[in-house]
Amino acid sequence: MSYSDLNPIQSPPRISVAPMLDWTDRHYRYMARLMSKHVWLYTEMVTTGAIIHGDKHAHLRFNSIEQPVALQLGGSAPQDLATCARIAEEYGYNEVNLNVGCPSDRVQKGRFGACLMKEPELVAECVAAMAESVSIPITVKSRIGVDDQDRYEDLHNFVETVSSRSPCKTIIIHARKAWLKGLSPKQNREKPPLQYERVFSIKKEFPHLNIELNGGVESWKQADELLLQGIDGIMIGRAAYYSPSMLLDIDRRYFGEPCGVSLDNVFSELIDYAREELNLGTRLQHMSRHWINLFQGQPGAKLFRRHISENAFKKGATEMVLKEAFEILVEHRERANVL
Repeated sequence: MSYSDLNPIQSPPRISVAPMLDWTDRHYRYMARLMSKHVWLYTEMVTTGAIIHGDKHAHLRFNSIEQPVALQLGGSAPQDLATCARIAEEYGYNEVNLNVGCPSDRVQKGRFGACLMKEPELVAECVAAMAESVSIPITVKSRIGVDDQDRYEDLHNFVETVSSRSPCKTIIIHARKAWLKGLSPKQNREKPPLQYERVFSIKKEFPHLNIELNGGVESWKQADELLLQGIDGIMIGRAAYYSPSMLLDIDRRYFGEPCGVSLDNVFSELIDYAREELNLGTRLQHMSRHWINLFQGQPGAKLFRRHISENAFKKGATEMVLKEAFEILVEHRERANVL
């Protein structure tokens, strides 16, 4: 039974993979797109300073196969954000998302991320400036609260202010509060308790907005249960990185389309992609580190990961490392079937 079976008259929800620092780069996104035509993909957070003053092409380039893909921006200066939104649109991004959820010290020093939840008027000003500069959607990703400003009324005020004073129509809410002092970014993803009910309540009070939920979603069964509460989308994070094969089920489960690709076919295309990128100067380890979990749970998966991990970093490593790893996997898979 799929979500589309349970809700045949509803339009499909938006299913996306969360922006994750050091993880959702263009090589991960390429793999993800091979497994689902419909999943929305997000970049790692990129700061406005990195785009305006750094190597913008290194931060923004992507393969057209990745679309639909959104750029997540970190910043709090409206005009800088507007400038970066225009650049993102020129690059072909389908959406720009403002980060109002990251709790790291570095982000706080730059006056952006989760600390912006304390300044909803500024967030609205930032979104408005970006929206005036581009034709693509501007969205916001937030927490349910920050520090001691964590009452439901605070979240309600944030959503009301941002949505009424800017054209923002989509807010993705990580259903945990953020502690700016005392917890690391990793702890902020695990220790504050999840409060899904607050996200459901926001959707009920703002039915005209697209409200999507992020945080702690580890399976499609769980995602279905959350979607049945009336929210408009699910953003899945670490589960989609550690077990990327779960992305294969999105198009069938939520869009009523047959699964038209196998993991073996996906990996074959990744080998071709790696060959092209190697010719452009990309190192194998920078790509393969995102792909080693592709066959998670299959016989030989551990040896597959080990072969890539032990060889992809070597000087002059080529796509042959990937081919060898796949041969090891197939050998153990066939042995398991015989036994």
